[in-house]
Amino acid sequence: MRTVVVTGGSRGIGAAAVERFAKAGDRVWFLYEKEHDAAGAVARRTGATAVCCDVANGEAVRAAFRVIGDVDVLVCNAGICGVSGLMSQLPEEAWDRIFDVNVKGIYNCINAVTPSFLKKQAGSVVTVSSMWGQVGASCEAAYSATKGAVIALTKALAKELGPSGVRVNCVAPGVILTDMCAGIDPEILEEMAEEAPVGRNGTPDDVAQAIEYLANADFVTGQVLPVNGGYII
Repeated sequence: MRTVVVTGGSRGIGAAAVERFAKAGDRVWFLYEKEHDAAGAVARRTGATAVCCDVANGEAVRAAFRVIGDVDVLVCNAGICGVSGLMSQLPEEAWDRIFDVNVKGIYNCINAVTPSFLKKQAGSVVTVSSMWGQVGASCEAAYSATKGAVIALTKALAKELGPSGVRVNCVAPGVILTDMCAGIDPEILEEMAEEAPVGRNGTPDDVAQAIEYLANADFVTGQVLPVNGGYII
């Protein structure tokens, strides 16, 4: 039985990934920061184990993984959108926080599992970027920059860790109907759905399916799998 860790597993894409891995028979742990009630619900529904942890805090991450122990699959999903608007008006602390969570959080989690991966010469990491990390989005400079960094980090680590039997891949979701979309005008969401060749926006399980594939695909590494319904081709 594999041990799978999903960060940001209390809601949205992370919760859908927890559910998929649990249904596949894996032993699943997930990290979350604030959503205690939601985390408890996911744990009860899936049988997974929840650990409260801010991925931006290196010591907290190391402590969490000491409890979890040996890991086979790491899904780095935890992330925040931050503040939308002109970059010239973005407070420095807001810029720092989104990088701390979206990029440093992955650094912390991968470093926590790498020693055991190297010891057994095996392991799989799936990171979660965004289509805006591929092409950028106006008034989302900080978010786009962090998600672009996730893609670059994925490719670099695939080269660095591949000789040790560790695969590193990435999913780049498009418009996914999670609570992160709650503040978007429904008309805009509908317009974006119409622009996608498949004619709809995505669900958390659409992305979780891609995450599960990359976690299991033994001859795939260093790849970015777009999950955007063809919105960006």
